[in-house]
Amino acid sequence: MKKFLFVILIIVNIDAIDAQIVTKNYFPSGTIVDENIPYANDTLKKHLLDIYFPPVKKLSYPLIIWIHGGAWMLNDKYADMSYMKNTLKLFMDKGFAVASIDYRYSTTAKFPAQVQDCNEAIEYLYEHGFQYNIDASRIALIGFSAGGHLANLLALSNNNAVKDFYPNGKKPRFKINLVLDFYGPTDFLTLKGNDSNDPKNPITLLLGAMPSLKPTLAKKASPVTYIDKNDPPFLIVQGEKDESVNPDQSINLSKYLTKVGVKNELIIVPGAPHYGSMFDAEDIRKSIADLLNQYMQ
Repeated sequence: MKKFLFVILIIVNIDAIDAQIVTKNYFPSGTIVDENIPYANDTLKKHLLDIYFPPVKKLSYPLIIWIHGGAWMLNDKYADMSYMKNTLKLFMDKGFAVASIDYRYSTTAKFPAQVQDCNEAIEYLYEHGFQYNIDASRIALIGFSAGGHLANLLALSNNNAVKDFYPNGKKPRFKINLVLDFYGPTDFLTLKGNDSNDPKNPITLLLGAMPSLKPTLAKKASPVTYIDKNDPPFLIVQGEKDESVNPDQSINLSKYLTKVGVKNELIIVPGAPHYGSMFDAEDIRKSIADLLNQYMQ
């Protein structure tokens, strides 16, 4: 009975609804999670998010939004965590909350459904920040592969009024302070595989056709389209031997951001493939920590 009461006391030791101790070993011991929060006022399984809170309670948490990869048609809000444990520990140790979001697959909803979902999820967190002790004025994005594409697109289009990117056509109020982009596609007209005529090609499934057949849509879905001098700072991390996202995607993103005066750092990981523990390296975490200290405090 005493053990049961002790667990209950831990569970209610945070002002978020239904919070509980994290059972997955991706996070440090004592991390609290509020799971499966519906962000779109519906019952879709892909319209849920989780919020992870550091073991040490704070009055207010700056927020990092975690956007998973999976070719826009695979995985879920737990993806990419298994090989980024040290980075997750860094976030928790520095007192950040991490919100991991799900979004609809391209196999059930074509673009721009995915960016609509992400915008709606972040706007939900912005509007309900007080409920979860989140500081909605300090929001960073981290995305991996397809999630990197979405993080890039969300941040770079935030200065624009792209009605199709919002579920109700209304531009959200949140602002992005920092983007941590891990090998996210940035330009569909030059992305590896864009010329494949396989109907099951991830790019074709996302856009509904090969980019060459829908160049206007391909440009609209490409983050580089929206670069301007008012964009947030970027950390861009790319594997040298990436077999899915050609490194030029990241290299050109950095060049374009630099050209308009947006602060960014590009890290090419020697010998690294498309994903894996090589991206959880100490030097990358140091760059992340420096940027969090500079733009999220």
